[in-house]
Amino acid sequence: MPLLSAVIITYNEEKNIERCLRSLKDVVDEMVVVDSFSTDDTEKLCKPFNVRFIPHAFEGHIQQKNYAKDCAKNPWVISLDADEALSEELKKSLLEWKQNPNPEVEGFVFNRLTHYGNKFVRHSGWYPDRKLRLWKKDAGQWGGLNPHDKFELFKGSTQRLSGDLLHYSFTGWRNHLEVNRKFAAIAAKSLYESGKKDRAWKRFISPYFQFVQNFVFRLGFLDGLTGLKVCTITAYYTFLKYKLLSEME
Repeated sequence: MPLLSAVIITYNEEKNIERCLRSLKDVVDEMVVVDSFSTDDTEKLCKPFNVRFIPHAFEGHIQQKNYAKDCAKNPWVISLDADEALSEELKKSLLEWKQNPNPEVEGFVFNRLTHYGNKFVRHSGWYPDRKLRLWKKDAGQWGGLNPHDKFELFKGSTQRLSGDLLHYSFTGWRNHLEVNRKFAAIAAKSLYESGKKDRAWKRFISPYFQFVQNFVFRLGFLDGLTGLKVCTITAYYTFLKYKLLSEME
């Protein structure tokens, strides 16, 4: 049976961390929380779950997640954000995998289902939001551009497990807008540091096409008013990212 470590990065996650850890406790053999010096009760809430709690300065989402991965003691790692949790079906799939592992598979992909306000968003370009979150510890590393990290395998095949990774991201459109403004600034900085250039057409054409793609072709209209909010703010994020990049240039 493969031994499995769960790794989570945190900063002031007292509203989310218990739900995340509770969903993992019967599935994993170790839980590691790498914390960026939280000032709330995050550490206190971790203690009942037998967590290895490791304070570490935050240098970026990618850097922090790679550090957390390296802290895991077991040969397999599952990585969750503090605002995520395993659904009952996904927990069952993970336990079945532990009983009957496939030696040819290096990583596993989950569908992520996002909770927004008071409902789950099942369209709008948000579902299925497939994430590679379970892998052999030495099979890859986190990459991408901050804040949009992604795990990249060096080699090997992946398989999708049934069940959803539940993502409790935004309490509503105001919170969504606030977070996207913060993420747009981080993304613009990452683009600038990687040598990407702003193009005026990207600022105005890309958000329009993104809205149409998500609301029409990815069936955002089926999510009703929530879908309209999600697709509009997502398009605004794209506009703001390139606007900030232009200002940096």
